[in-house]
Amino acid sequence: MKLSGKSIIAFRRGACNGDAIRAINPATGEELCPIYYSASPEEVDEAARLASKAFETYARISGKDKAIFLRKIAENIEDLSDELVERATQETALPVPRIKTETARTTNQLRLFANLVEEGSWVDARIDRGDPKRTPLPKPDVRSMLQPLGSVAVFCASNFPLAFSVAGGDTASALAGGNPVIVKAHHAHLGTAELVGLAVSRAVVECDLSEGVFSLLFGPGREVGRQLITHPLIKGGGFTGSRSGGQALMKLASSRPEPVPFYAEMSSVNPIFILPSALSERSEAIAKGLHSSVTLGAGQFCTNPGLVFIPHDRSEKLIERLCELMATTAPFTMLTPGICLAYQEGVERLCQNPRVELIAEQKVNETGHGLAGAALFQTDAISFLEDQSLGAEVFGPATLMIKYSSWEQLIDCARSLEGQLTATIHADTEELENSHDLIAILQTKAGRLVFKGFPTGVEVGYAMVHGGPFPATSDGRSTSVGTRAALRFTRSVCYQDWPDEALPKELQNANPLHIWRMVDGEIMNASVSDKL
Repeated sequence: MKLSGKSIIAFRRGACNGDAIRAINPATGEELCPIYYSASPEEVDEAARLASKAFETYARISGKDKAIFLRKIAENIEDLSDELVERATQETALPVPRIKTETARTTNQLRLFANLVEEGSWVDARIDRGDPKRTPLPKPDVRSMLQPLGSVAVFCASNFPLAFSVAGGDTASALAGGNPVIVKAHHAHLGTAELVGLAVSRAVVECDLSEGVFSLLFGPGREVGRQLITHPLIKGGGFTGSRSGGQALMKLASSRPEPVPFYAEMSSVNPIFILPSALSERSEAIAKGLHSSVTLGAGQFCTNPGLVFIPHDRSEKLIERLCELMATTAPFTMLTPGICLAYQEGVERLCQNPRVELIAEQKVNETGHGLAGAALFQTDAISFLEDQSLGAEVFGPATLMIKYSSWEQLIDCARSLEGQLTATIHADTEELENSHDLIAILQTKAGRLVFKGFPTGVEVGYAMVHGGPFPATSDGRSTSVGTRAALRFTRSVCYQDWPDEALPKELQNANPLHIWRMVDGEIMNASVSDKL
C-alpha cells in the first residue's frame, strides 16, 4: 500500500500545504519516506464538523452494527500483515515479535469492545417504575442509561505504535460508546499511523457509516493538538504520554468556554514493596523477575517499576544478583531521540544526587543511534523521604532501590508517593495478613495492586483497571484499558414519564435487546423483565 503523507479527513485526503515532517528510524537516524504534511486549521475544522455531523447518526446505530464495524477494523488491520510489521519496526526499532504481539492486542481489544456493545448491558439501563396511586404525590416513571458524548479527540502514544495509537484502546472505546473519533497521529510513527488509519477508514465505508465517523490528522503535536482539543465541536479527549503534554492538554480542555472531559494517562513509577520473608525465600526469583520487568521494552512501558522498597538488612543477595543482571544487559535502541535524551538526563540527575549511589550500569558506545543502557541505583528510606525528586519518573531501563530499616519507614514512604498506575507487594501469607495498613494506603495511591508479580504486562479484559490517582491519570476514576474504558466517553441520560414506544430499546418494557437491567433496584435479566 502506497503511503501518501496526507491526513485522512473523513472520506478525503488532506492537502500538501502544511509543515513537512518525517518519521525517523531510531536505530539508524535515517529519515523515512514519505514526507508528511501538517493538517491546516481549516482541515482540523473540517474534520471536527464532519465528525459532529456523523454523530447524529452514529450515536443511534445498534450495538450489533457497532460490533460489526469494530470487527471489520480488526480484520482490515490483520490484512495489512507484513506491510504493517515492516513499517512499524522501521519507525520504532521494536523487534518483529513485539510488533506482532501488539498488533494482536490491538485487534483483540477491538473485538472485546465489539462483544461488549453487541451484548448491550454495558449501558447500565435502570428503571424505576412509576406509581400514579402513590400519596401524597404520584411517583413518576424514571429510566436512565448511558449515552455517547459526541466527537472525541484521541492523541496517540509514542511507546505503543498500535495498541495506544490510531486504532488503540482510546479509539476503540470511544467508537464502542457511539462517538466519532478524530485521531492526532504521533510524529514518531507516521507511516504506521497512516496504514492503520486507512484500515479504519475503509471499515467506515464497508459498513456504510456516515462520513466523519473517523479522521486522522498529522502535524506537530502542540499546534494541531491545541486546535483539536479547543475546537467547540469536540466533546472529549483521550491521551497517553508525558506529564507535561498531558497537563497542557488538560488545561486547554478545562479552560474552553465549554469545558470537556479529558482523560490523560501520564506519569507513574509503579512502586514495588518487598517484605522480609518474601525476600529471604525468593530472592533469586525476585531478582530475575524485577530485571525482566525493568528492562522489558527498554523500560519504555508506563508500568515500568521505577522504585523498589527492600529491607535494609536482608538485601545483599538480591542487590548482588540484580547488579549482575543489569550490568550484563545489552544496550537498547530507544523509541525516539527525545525519549533517549530524556532518559539520559534522568540517569544523570540521579548520578549527581549525593544521596544516591549508582550500583550497576551498562556503558553505551556514544556513536550509537538512540542507544541507552540499563542502570540500577540505591538509596535509603530517610533520603527518599527528605528528597521528593527521588520519586520522579525516569522513563527507561532504570530503577531505584530504597532500603528501609523499619515498618514505620516503609509506611511513611508509601504515604509520600504520588498517584500511580500500579503498586506491587511481595510477601508471604502471614506478612500479607499483617500488612493491612500498607494495603490501605496503596489502595488510595494506585489503580491496580499486584501480588507476588510485576506490573509490566496489562491484561486487556472486562475487569482491568489501567488508571490511577493524579498524576498517573487525569481522573483516577477511569481506565484506558479494558471494557470500562468505554464509560469515559458517555454520560447518563434520564427519561421521565416517556411513552414506552419513544424510549430507547434498552429501556422499553419488553426489553427487546434482552439485556440485564436494574428494575426498581433489582438486577434482572431478559427472562424476567417481561414483568414490566
